Amino acid sequence: ANNFAMKGKRKTLNAGDVLSAMEEMEFQRFVAPLKESLEVYRREQKGKKEARKDKDKKADSEEQDKSREEENDDDDERMEEEEQNEEEEVDN
Repeated sequence: ANNFAMKGKRKTLNAGDVLSAMEEMEFQRFVAPLKESLEVYRREQKGKKEARKDKDKKADSEEQDKSREEENDDDDERMEEEEQNEEEEVDN
């Protein structure tokens, strides 16, 4: 696997390097199960990553909704104060 990485001018081994080395060393019977396991692992990691993104997006949208509600509450309070002020002016 190290040789395959060196040929690719890389210092880091990847899954392809290991699988190629196993084929070269005549361990073909292990290659197919390893590939399947690798695909399952990658799908799980992708699912976790997407779930994390969805969770983050949901949290962000909830924060935005809360801030909008607070702004609306502030606007409602201002309108009530203005109405009270107008009523006081009419009474005077």
